[in-house]
Amino acid sequence: MLARELVSDVIPALRTSDTGARALSWMEIFRISHLPIVNNLEFLGLISDTDIYDLGMTDEPIGNHKLSLFSPFVYDHQHIYEVIEIASRLRLTVIPVLDEKKNYTGLIGQNDLLAHFATLTAVSEPGGLIVLEMNHHDYSISQISQIVESNNARILSLYTRNTEDSTLMEVAIKINRTDLAPVIRTFQRYDYNIKASYMDDENLDSFYKNRYEQFMRYLNV
Repeated sequence: MLARELVSDVIPALRTSDTGARALSWMEIFRISHLPIVNNLEFLGLISDTDIYDLGMTDEPIGNHKLSLFSPFVYDHQHIYEVIEIASRLRLTVIPVLDEKKNYTGLIGQNDLLAHFATLTAVSEPGGLIVLEMNHHDYSISQISQIVESNNARILSLYTRNTEDSTLMEVAIKINRTDLAPVIRTFQRYDYNIKASYMDDENLDSFYKNRYEQFMRYLNV
């Protein structure tokens, strides 16, 4: 999934002639804290609600002020994982998208990013979930896939999470079947530690809610 596929067709960019009040109004409507400033197709940088309040520019055009804008962006061919990394590292609520000529093509909002993240983890697909716990050096995606597929199942999504101050990691595997017992038994035969398993919708919803909250804290929004 590439950045060009995630671009919002709803959230507008600012022009230098727009006032701080307009910028704040749009930020409130779309529940974001940043907006890009664009001159034709040229991306000038991001402005935050804090910038506007600090400069006291609510009633004046943004271009009337000397701004120290920072200019993070992704190219339209970059993968969603790179978009998530930039959003989390810089604590952004929107990420501008540029083409290979550095022309502004749009932005990705945090809500769209989260929605597509949910698609990547196959939240809406029927199936069950197994959470393994293991040492980093024991992790082998090829062996995990082989175990799942040997039980006439397939992996819908797989993602890992490191345990703080530990050599352990979690591996969450979404599988396209709800009868997980045969798969679990095979993992146990290979001495895998099954930390948790979820086969019904209520428990799955609880798991994904927990991971969603962790992801939101990770993005710090």
